[in-house]
Amino acid sequence: MKIVQIGTGGWGKNHTRILSELGVLVAICDVNFEKSKEYGEKYSVNYYQSVDELLKLEEFDGAFIVTPTSTHTEIAMKLLESKKHVFVEKPMTYKSEDGEKLAKLAEKNKVILTCGYIERFNPAVDVVKKMVYEKKFGELVMLEFHRENRMPLHIKDVGIIYDTSVHDIDTANWLFDDMPQVVFARAGKIKHEHEDFASIMLGYKNDKVAIISSNWITPKKVRKFSAVCTEAIISSDFITQEIIVEKDKNSHTIQNEKQEPLMREIQNFLDSIENKTQQIVKSQEAVNVTKIAEAALLSSQKGTPIYLDLK
Repeated sequence: MKIVQIGTGGWGKNHTRILSELGVLVAICDVNFEKSKEYGEKYSVNYYQSVDELLKLEEFDGAFIVTPTSTHTEIAMKLLESKKHVFVEKPMTYKSEDGEKLAKLAEKNKVILTCGYIERFNPAVDVVKKMVYEKKFGELVMLEFHRENRMPLHIKDVGIIYDTSVHDIDTANWLFDDMPQVVFARAGKIKHEHEDFASIMLGYKNDKVAIISSNWITPKKVRKFSAVCTEAIISSDFITQEIIVEKDKNSHTIQNEKQEPLMREIQNFLDSIENKTQQIVKSQEAVNVTKIAEAALLSSQKGTPIYLDLK
């Protein structure tokens, strides 16, 4: 298995480390040649400044695109046209119609296209998903997400909905095993060029709801969610991966082995290429998350709910 990585920014350095640990990294590509050279030498792999040069000179099976969102479509298109398997960091594209084009091209060329919705690979989410599926505490009726922190320095081309809220939009769809029918959102900006706080309500069938609160204002890092079921509330922390179940007046903590979600996510992509396992995040699901993010931005601008019909 030969894998290349395009983009070595703030989050990308983690991919490089893991791909090297797994022994599959063969090349690095970054428009900043100094960075490309630095990582290439650090991990003893070839390094390039352009995707065209990479495609011309390097033999590989799949690629990780960890570049700014605005560049995803053009880079992914070149790789998919060359029949390479592609992992794109979230969100897959800025415009959902571009995502649709990429998904069709991947299907046509019979290659894998997936997107970095990492919380699906968080062991805590795994446990909650299993409880919900088995109806261990009755029906899941409501989800609440809180994701707060100062704005990461490497984010420059999108606001908080595209960078941060998309994680919880995808996790809500995953836990409900459904797509929302309506989106209502309020968002605004205080310190940044794009929106830096947002509250999003997703309405699913049978009156089920997900409430997503995100901001780049709070100094403390918060990454928490709650699943409100008919017989208990299941709360979890994405960072500590701890799970607390509150039932009546009692609560108990579920001990769970902590694992690195990014390692599990990357391994799933590699295993999918080799047909060892199912691809967890399907390209159409990633396109749908972008459609929901688009609807949230539109709703916040118009002050009205946006109705969706997602496949």
